[in-house]
Formats: sequence, C-alpha cells, structure tokens
Amino acid sequence: MQKTLAEIAALVDGKLEGQYDENLIITGATGIALAGPSEVTFAVEPHLEEAVSCNAAAVIIQDDVEGFGKTSIKVKNPRAAFNILLNIFKPELIIERKISDKAHIGKNVKLGKNIAVMDFAYVDDNAQIDDDVTIYPNVYIGQYAKIGSNSEIHAGVSVREFCHVGKNAIIHDNTVIGADGFGFITKEGKHTKVPQVGNVVIEDDVEIGCNVGIDRATTGSTLIGKGTKIDNLVHIGHNCVLGENCLVVAQTGLAGSTIVGHNVTFAGQVGSKGHIKVGSNSVMAARTGLIADVPENSFYAGFPARSHQEWLRIKATEGRLPDMVKKLKLMERRLKALEEKNN
Repeated sequence: MQKTLAEIAALVDGKLEGQYDENLIITGATGIALAGPSEVTFAVEPHLEEAVSCNAAAVIIQDDVEGFGKTSIKVKNPRAAFNILLNIFKPELIIERKISDKAHIGKNVKLGKNIAVMDFAYVDDNAQIDDDVTIYPNVYIGQYAKIGSNSEIHAGVSVREFCHVGKNAIIHDNTVIGADGFGFITKEGKHTKVPQVGNVVIEDDVEIGCNVGIDRATTGSTLIGKGTKIDNLVHIGHNCVLGENCLVVAQTGLAGSTIVGHNVTFAGQVGSKGHIKVGSNSVMAARTGLIADVPENSFYAGFPARSHQEWLRIKATEGRLPDMVKKLKLMERRLKALEEKNN
C-alpha cells in the first residue's frame, strides 16, 4: 500500500503545514521512535518535542498546536486519525472463503454465505454460522451455538453449546465461552455440582482477548453487552451481566452474578465478590477489590474499594506512618517523664 502525502492528509481530513512535498510517497504509519522518512506518525503532549526531531515524513498533531518545527498534518483528533491510517496500511491476510475438507461440520448445521472454516475446526450439530464469519483452526463450536455475521473466531477458541455470539465480534485465541459456572453445594465436607443449564450471550461489536473464561449461567444467561472490550486473562463468572461499551483490562475477575452498568472501566487485576452492582460510567482503578455495590459515576480504588480521592489520602498518610510512630513514642516518653516528675 502506498499513498502520497497529500492523499494521507485528505484521508484524515487534515491540513498539511511546514515544508513538504505533497507527492512524497508514504508507505506506512508507525510510532515516533520507529518512523522513517517514508512514514507518518502522530504526537500529542507530552511527546510533541520528541516528535519534532523524529525521522517521519510528517507528524499528525492537534489542530491548535502552534510553532511545531516539522512537517505536520493538523487534525481535530490525532489518535483517531492515526487509527484510520493503521487500518489502511495494516498487512492484509489472505483467507480462502471456503470450508476446509479437514474441518468437521455436524448434522443440521446452518451455514451462511462467504464463510471460512479452517483446518481441524469442529462445528457441532445444529450450530448456526452466519454470513462472512471466519473460523480459524482448532476452534470448537458447540451444539446449537450461534455465531453472528462478520465475526472472527480465532484458533483454539471454544464457543460451547447453546451460546450466542453476535455480529462483528472478535474472539482471540484459546478463549472459552460457556464453560460451566463454578457452582457447588457443600454438605458434610462434600462438594456436589450444581447443574449449569444456562448459556452465554455475547452481543454485537464485542472483542474478547486471549485466554478469557466466560462461564455459562446456572439458569438464564451470562451477558456481555454491545461494544464491550475484554482484555486477555479475564474471568467472568456465571450469571454476570456487563452493560454496553465496558472496558475490562487483563487479569480482572468478576464473581458470579456481578451486575455492571454501561461504560464501566475495570483496570488491571480488579476483583469483585459476587451478587453486587456496579453503576454506569464508573472506573475501577488497578487492583481494586469490590465488596459492595458501587454507585453510578464513581471512581474507586483500593481494597476494600473506596473513593479514589479517599484512597489517595490514605496512601499519602501511610507513607508518613513511620515518622508518626517515632513522634508518638517520643511523646509517650516525655509524658512518662512528666508523670514521674509530678509524682
């Protein structure tokens, strides 16, 4: 893929400034440190100064930046513009739109148009694969499972029986959708399994990383809302409900029946107890431990979870504890000396 510098500016609805050749051939888009003389990059504060001295042909910057000493393309949102270019210049994979003769297609399977099912994939009986779906090698699609149109199911993924995946979903390698929830009755020291007869429903435009486990509901559905993005190594317990457009970062674990609103962010290694509610538009800082309901529009941190501002004050105080202990011991000695003197 090659574009002229002028074409690049037009693609991102930007304005070229500085000394430039609008016919210069651009062959890619990459980061500041890696960019060469035939590539473009982007920069926002605090990286503008670094970008001035980089080797890129041009730097995409915010349209209100003044005095930038290098050829630039000014846009309203540099990150969004750069994302457009990454999609244009990304290497295209060659995928044959066919069903491999080394794949297994069960009985009564409904297959859409223009699908790809690669070697050693196993599509079990009564499953449904809609149009333009790509199923990579060693995938298992369980009985009565459904995969919505234009979705990608990468190598080693299992979408278990009766689970539904919506349109435009991406599920990365070795993730399991619909394993049994962790449900047991303990009597006299013996753990007896509770049947997990529900399913998992993944709505449209969801992306799920590698090695994620999303458990099926005991009854009903574990639900992942439209537009939600889940990072690698995340666990979602049975009967959890995640709203739309949530972000769940690596190593987060949500215990069963956690109910999450829309636009909630869980940073890395967040954990929750089960049967709590997390309100919409909230942010959980890294390693937050949730043990109670969280109101809407909250910013929580720490264990047990509390307001981020309160957590910061506590952490600042903890740093002064050694000095405070020394002062307290000194005061105790002085008080004891005064008491002995008075006696």
